[in-house]
Amino acid sequence: MAAYHSCALVALSTTLLFLLCASSFSLASAKGGFSVDLIHRDSPKSPFYNPSLTPSQRLANALGRSINRLNHFSPAASSLSQHGPNQVEANLIMNRGEYLMEASIGTPPFPIKAIADTGSDLIWTQCKPCPSCYQQTDPLFDPERSSTYKTLPCSSNQCVSLNGTCSSSNCRYSVSYGDGSHSRGAYAQETLTLGSTTGRNVALPKTLIGCGHDNNGTFDEKSSGIVGLGGGNESLITQLGASIDGKFSHCLVSIQSQAKTTSKLNFGTNAVVSGSQVVSTPIVQGLYPETFYFLTVEAISVGDTKLAFPPSTFANGEGNIIIDSGTTLTFFPSDFYANLEAEVDKAIGRERMDVPNVPLSLCYKSSESEAEFKAPTLTVHFKGADVKLDAAHTFVRASEEAVCFAFAPTRSISIYGNLSQMDFLVGYDKKKQTVSFKPTDCTK
Repeated sequence: MAAYHSCALVALSTTLLFLLCASSFSLASAKGGFSVDLIHRDSPKSPFYNPSLTPSQRLANALGRSINRLNHFSPAASSLSQHGPNQVEANLIMNRGEYLMEASIGTPPFPIKAIADTGSDLIWTQCKPCPSCYQQTDPLFDPERSSTYKTLPCSSNQCVSLNGTCSSSNCRYSVSYGDGSHSRGAYAQETLTLGSTTGRNVALPKTLIGCGHDNNGTFDEKSSGIVGLGGGNESLITQLGASIDGKFSHCLVSIQSQAKTTSKLNFGTNAVVSGSQVVSTPIVQGLYPETFYFLTVEAISVGDTKLAFPPSTFANGEGNIIIDSGTTLTFFPSDFYANLEAEVDKAIGRERMDVPNVPLSLCYKSSESEAEFKAPTLTVHFKGADVKLDAAHTFVRASEEAVCFAFAPTRSISIYGNLSQMDFLVGYDKKKQTVSFKPTDCTK
């Protein structure tokens, strides 16, 4: 989703992107940690940036993508079909609620643009030949031109563990997403290169990828595929495994920031979240699909008023929300949201207004010249961790004359979106099975 020089770009999710370049160093030398830039879709550094749009138009588009993103989390979303043919830091670029990562694949490195996605697992890109592919602006990856590309045989342990199918003795994959999009093609081992913020690139040999020959749906022509950051076996995080000690983190710069800095995605020792302000909550295990990071919210406080959050219908009431960097808004169950909105409206005590073309129901008149929009602090009471959100996290400027509450109702799964995560260092530890939060100025 971002462009290269002699580098490659890969997207991680509805919100992330990183850069990989030709010179590289081995994974062994990367042990300890590394970081990459994450590029927001609406950043001037993004290939999706449209300078003709106003900030409010960009926001309206992002909100629409966020609502569409809910389809991604249907029970079938991001599940692999069983039928049918140590330290790195990355830059994240946002697209469709997504950030993009810059990366490259193959030898010599071939730049690609892919979505960085915490809501899916598979790493895949469009490949030649591609008889049934969506239109792509950049050239397609040609595996025949890479000296390190190797298809997985059907008899391999990896093919069996990934529920691959067979075609001409080669392992095949088929992945579908909740919005109806799909990718189908060959499972392969290939060198994936990530561009570290130190200026030295990190080469990851024998990474399992999907080489897509049949890809269609809601993909953007400026993207080449997806880098999955979920919890499943084929995700980048799981494949990096012991080399990053099961740790990754991100620090998302506020969309309202005027600073010309990118968000960061950190791996290994670079991803450690520590200090006196850190709070941690368990990742709930045993829920399907294992792709998603399920957490438990026990209550939400509006100022001093505490509202009990509805428990899940499984896992002893735990695992009632998914944390996702690729969704802009935070979504709560409809009945709970109605109570929350009423409590917030009561605390603010201003006249409400409707904002055309903005799918948010709680909006207030507030001109850009107003020094500061005052809103009550919201405390999200995760199990074992209280995360406080101020007005910068809970309200967004929807127009020159209005701000709106950045939460919405859903009759599907609850999602803790990226507006609520901005200016927090959010760390995932797959060994301890925790997610940690630390208030942080992500521009620094």
